[in-house]
Amino acid sequence: MFDGPRKTFARFLTSTRTEPSSGPQRRPHNLFEAAAVYVSARAEDDQDRIDEAAGWVSPEALSFGVSELACRAVVALARERDESPRTVARALLGLPAA
Repeated sequence: MFDGPRKTFARFLTSTRTEPSSGPQRRPHNLFEAAAVYVSARAEDDQDRIDEAAGWVSPEALSFGVSELACRAVVALARERDESPRTVARALLGLPAA
């Protein structure tokens, strides 16, 4: 009569146990880490690191991270140069002043 609930409870207990790890746990990479590694690898022309970073997150997440990094970089550079972000962005891309 109690065999069914006992087996169910035993399965529950064993499923919640975790095996001790053999080494330090690695946390997953987030999209901003992936974007930082990807962009720096592109700047250094390091294809292995480009491929590695591209595999950490989905292409959509990587695209968002790279876009966010670009925005932050342009704003930081604009503050440093005391220019508008628009002027800095156009200069970085080699476009004529608007």
